[in-house]
Amino acid sequence: MDERLPLTLGNLARAVDGRLCGGEPSAVVHGLSIDSRTLNPGDLFVAIRGDRFDGHRFVADAIARGAMGALVSDEAVLRPAPSVWLVVEDTLHALQAASRYVRRASGATVVAITGSAGKTTTKELTAAVLGSRYRVFRSRGNLNNHIGLPLSLLELRTRPEIAVVELGMNAPGEISRLVEIAEPEVRVWTNVMEAHAAFFPSIEAIADAKAEILEGATDKTVVVANADDERVMARVAGWRGRLATFGIRADADVSATEVEDCGLDGTRAVVRTPVGAARVATPLLGCGNLANVLAAITVAIQLQVPLTAAAERVETVEATPGRGQVHRLSNGVVVVDDSYNANPTAVIAALQTMARDRRGGRRVAVLGEMLELGRRAESLHAETGRAVVAAGVGLLVTVGGGPARALGDAAIEAGLPPADVLHCEDSDSAATRLSPLLRDGDLVLVKGSRGIRTETVVTRLVAERT
Repeated sequence: MDERLPLTLGNLARAVDGRLCGGEPSAVVHGLSIDSRTLNPGDLFVAIRGDRFDGHRFVADAIARGAMGALVSDEAVLRPAPSVWLVVEDTLHALQAASRYVRRASGATVVAITGSAGKTTTKELTAAVLGSRYRVFRSRGNLNNHIGLPLSLLELRTRPEIAVVELGMNAPGEISRLVEIAEPEVRVWTNVMEAHAAFFPSIEAIADAKAEILEGATDKTVVVANADDERVMARVAGWRGRLATFGIRADADVSATEVEDCGLDGTRAVVRTPVGAARVATPLLGCGNLANVLAAITVAIQLQVPLTAAAERVETVEATPGRGQVHRLSNGVVVVDDSYNANPTAVIAALQTMARDRRGGRRVAVLGEMLELGRRAESLHAETGRAVVAAGVGLLVTVGGGPARALGDAAIEAGLPPADVLHCEDSDSAATRLSPLLRDGDLVLVKGSRGIRTETVVTRLVAERT
């Protein structure tokens, strides 16, 4: 028996303010898909217009692959027309409206997470701790934008009790729109960093854009905020709903004391909360991830999950590829794969975590260019280069263009011998040059922006040394 939330063509047409042409209003829509290559038979194909493609060109292909029909904004492409089609003014807005309809009808409590770093890890931790009591859905990967979030919310037809999703952005107004779609009852704000700086005049403007997560809330909405981040706290100061804070340094509702940095084995701490204290151990590296743990536990407490259960679940969440995953290779070489993305604050934090490791081997950093930093790109890369030296790195490999070179130059100026700084234009050449230079016992950090593809370095090293 299918216990999924039913969705009919008639209900969908009303939800998206569309005109149903062909098909019975009572017909059940099995799912919505924007990709003709991956849709399931019985799905309704949504023809999205993007910067590089127009889904209307693939309507015929979608029908041939088993779609029940198409949701379109251009009737002219439908020659011959599919047996079922729904015409709207804007198919993207229709997709978003459909997802909001499903979100409301599902009855799920939505937890939405935003921040410049740590969103996905916090999502995984939050879903894990809430899973000790509830049926939980969490968005796959980082489906956190104006298309990815609606696709995630459509999956709430499975009727979970709680949904944990991410809200991403690289321009003002985007978080506002995502909040409008998701209508989250719990809103988590992890931090503000110099990410996507090319699209904002200042870090304060980034904080203002992130603060859109507060919009449209009621007095019953819970905001979970990082007490260690002054910009976050300045913007939640006037919040009139329920506020729950977490922090390591600042006074907070949920805090960490007796913090023990275990290097590559993670972190231990005593977590103190309004409902008691518990010892927590996480295999995730660094204080940034400890903050993510605190955020997840704060959400858990707000949703009446016992602290002991939350602490136990935290220990089971391991790093995913590209987000601090540790690879132990032959001859004692250890690679920390933090390649998924990068911003200056996060890179410096990763270097500091590496510096605290007590294994005794040489520290090697492979740092890809940090993109979308705008006019401050070179100065921020230079600041990172100085942090490389402060962290005791013995070999630095930079990857990318001019800003990556500026990082290496700053490291040399700060005292790293020029012979120990290599610059490569791309990650393939970085992997080729680095591999023969590795020594037994080296600790290698790999981090960079998505566009630099530093995961290539990790893949090569793991393949060659395991």
